[in-house]
Amino acid sequence: MADRFPPSLKPTVHFKTLKREVFGRVTQCRIGHCFTGEYYSKFVPSENVDCPCGEAFQTREHLLRECPQYEDQRHVLEAVSRDISLPEILGTKEGIAALAEFLETSGAFTKSGKPRRSPDLPSFEDEPEPAGTDDDGDG
Repeated sequence: MADRFPPSLKPTVHFKTLKREVFGRVTQCRIGHCFTGEYYSKFVPSENVDCPCGEAFQTREHLLRECPQYEDQRHVLEAVSRDISLPEILGTKEGIAALAEFLETSGAFTKSGKPRRSPDLPSFEDEPEPAGTDDDGDG
C-alpha cells in the first residue's frame, strides 16, 4: 500500500519538513510497525490488542477510519480521500501530508494515544545559583 514511490538517493520533502517525532510516526504508520494491537499481536504478545475505545482488535485501519477517539481530526484525512482509502493516505504525497497533520494534532499511533507535549523550556529562575555566591549581592 505504502510502497508507491521509487527509491531515491535524496531525502523526501516530508523528511526535510516534518518534526522528527511526527516523521517517525508517519513512517511507522506507513509500514505497519506502530503502536497498535495489530502490531502487538505479532511482535509483543504481552501487550493488550484492544483499542481504548472498546474495539476488540485495534488496527491501523480502525484508528484512521473509525476510532471515535480521533473523530475531531479525521476531516484532515477525508479532505484527501473521502472514504480514507489506505493506499491513498499511505501512498501518495497528498495523503502522507494529511497523515502527518492528522498524527500531529491527534496523537494517534503514540503509546498513550494522545498528542505529545512540547518539552518545557528552562527559564532563568530555574537555574541554580553559581557556587561561591550568596543572596545579598556581595559575593
